[in-house]
Amino acid sequence: MAEVKKEVKKPAAKPAAKPAAKPAAVKKVAVAKPAAKPAVKPVAKPAAKPAVKAVAVKPAVKKPVVAKPVVKKEKKAQKFHNRLHEKYVKEVVPALLPKYKNVNAVPRVDKIVVNTRLGDVRDNTKSLTGAVDELGLITGQKPVVLLAKKSISNFKLREGQKIGAKVTLRGVKMYEFLDKVLSIALPRVRDFSGISPKSFDQFGNYSLGIKEQLVFPEISYEKIEKVRGFDITIVTTAKNKEDSLEFLTLMGFPYKKEAK
Repeated sequence: MAEVKKEVKKPAAKPAAKPAAKPAAVKKVAVAKPAAKPAVKPVAKPAAKPAVKAVAVKPAVKKPVVAKPVVKKEKKAQKFHNRLHEKYVKEVVPALLPKYKNVNAVPRVDKIVVNTRLGDVRDNTKSLTGAVDELGLITGQKPVVLLAKKSISNFKLREGQKIGAKVTLRGVKMYEFLDKVLSIALPRVRDFSGISPKSFDQFGNYSLGIKEQLVFPEISYEKIEKVRGFDITIVTTAKNKEDSLEFLTLMGFPYKKEAK
């Protein structure tokens, strides 16, 4: 017998599931970012004011005004170099002030120059030293030895040779020396009757000659080698000889009175 083939029906295949459709691509839209805010600095808070306590105000009481006594300040005592300087300030200046109307314009002694000639002791060193020492004792200041500026054959003088000595006095020593001349030296001059009022120059400076150094108390007669003289020149701030004569007369210079 022929075999009968049975056809077996296969179940129908299920249709494959289609994949879900992908959503449409979403375009990214650029979103503008907000601008950065500026940094804000923290503001300092004002300091808390201290609490003010209420204070009771007392009514002002007026004090009686008491006048204070006026106390005058004492002026400092002026220091004087010696009695001659004191005489100039207290007597001479007030006497001449009405004429000049200014204290600084009143004449005064500026300096005193004392000099001596040593031409005869140029070859004797000891005698030269003694003469210079005597001038130093009289004036209280070391003298300056003067040298010849040029050679003169008629006087047997060579350049650089020692021919004299001088001293320039100012300030305290000037007033001390002038006081000694007026009060001690001139009264000891033999047959003294006054000094000449004609020894002025055109600038008001006065020159006086002393013939012997023995009129000064510092010089001892036993110790001197030779009697010597010297010249004294008083330099003033007066403008002419008339003003200088009036000024020196008030200072105590014993001038001779001219016969009319």
